[in-house]
Amino acid sequence: MDAQLKRKAWTYVAATSFFELVWIYGFNVASAWWHWIFIIMFIFVDFHYLTKACELLPTGTVYAIFAAVGTVGVALMDVLFFGHSLNGSKIFFMIVIVIGVIGLNMADSMEEKKAMKGLE
Repeated sequence: MDAQLKRKAWTYVAATSFFELVWIYGFNVASAWWHWIFIIMFIFVDFHYLTKACELLPTGTVYAIFAAVGTVGVALMDVLFFGHSLNGSKIFFMIVIVIGVIGLNMADSMEEKKAMKGLE
């Protein structure tokens, strides 16, 4: 995959991760029926970018990042916006999730490099 296509793929991953947090935030603050129109719209936009990312990158990696950003992002959103607490065990497990996602990404990169060497 060339550099421009790779950048585009990771832009899709960033977009799907961002929109996931937006609609989850909406779940917490929706107080009128019409708020749900926007939440549903953000869900569709989110899944659009998720499918675009999966077209260009390994689905397992995309989903792992999507889930990790959602998990860590929502935990931090709870603390920053909704007054929940953050303790040592939450921080530890968020770090474990991030390390796992980085490890998956590195494993995919190594696999891609091996495949490229095999083509030469």
